[in-house]
Amino acid sequence: MSNVMRDSQIMAQIRDEDLGYMSDMALELAQMAEDTGLTTLAYLFRMAALEASTANSVLTEPEELPRQMTSH
Repeated sequence: MSNVMRDSQIMAQIRDEDLGYMSDMALELAQMAEDTGLTTLAYLFRMAALEASTANSVLTEPEELPRQMTSH
């Protein structure tokens, strides 16, 4: 049982790191888009960064994903 809990914690940590990376990358892309005058694209990247940074607080279990996704 402890192996399952350990694996679950490792997977949660990896997910957190991945979401943090995606959020940071989206913010960098937003800044680059804004610097080149692509305001709409910058806005979209900022929304992606926000989505990635809040995804962890919304998803508690991977199997809950289909019920919590919204259509865009």
